[in-house]
Amino acid sequence: MTMTKKNILGAVVGTAALVAGTSCSDSKADEAMPVAGANAAIENIMTRTSVRKFDGRAISRDTLETIVKAGMAAPTAMNKQPWAFVVVDEREVLDSLGSVHPYSNLATAAAAIIVCGDMKNTIEADGRDFWIQDCSAASENILLAAHALGIGAVWCGVYPIADRINPVSHVLGLPGDVIPLNIIAMGYPAADAQPKDKWKPQNVHYNRW
Repeated sequence: MTMTKKNILGAVVGTAALVAGTSCSDSKADEAMPVAGANAAIENIMTRTSVRKFDGRAISRDTLETIVKAGMAAPTAMNKQPWAFVVVDEREVLDSLGSVHPYSNLATAAAAIIVCGDMKNTIEADGRDFWIQDCSAASENILLAAHALGIGAVWCGVYPIADRINPVSHVLGLPGDVIPLNIIAMGYPAADAQPKDKWKPQNVHYNRW
């Protein structure tokens, strides 16, 4: 499914409103009313899939900024927003990242967004590692926004493997208190990628295990 930049925010807002309406309301489920954009938001979620081969077309800076804005709309513990984003669209840097991360799928990618945790903005003490959850939520928003705009993307893990963290940090010149969580390679898909059906009712438990 391809959506325009104009209605990507509607899909994101629709998703948020849908989640809020179904998880926080005291109303019975059969009394819930669908929110505007709910169908588009759900369809975008259900049709997203990892794309690893791209056709070489460039992605505009405006589009990349829209995708990063969607990432920053993610939920975050105590609103700490312990994230930073490195947007790469230069071929030389993409190739350098690809040389230090063999599974990054950057050979044909038009761009990449590296989602990082900024340790200066984390919760103190035992809550510090919530940055991983927060940055993961931002990463999923990025994947969904890219898909809604007709752009393929794939999450390539970096953290917690030191042999990936250190060279990726070096290529990007990251300061010592910024940790790369992943590389999200993206571009216009070279072929039609079909989503996997991951629905398994046996993995769902109501009220108790």
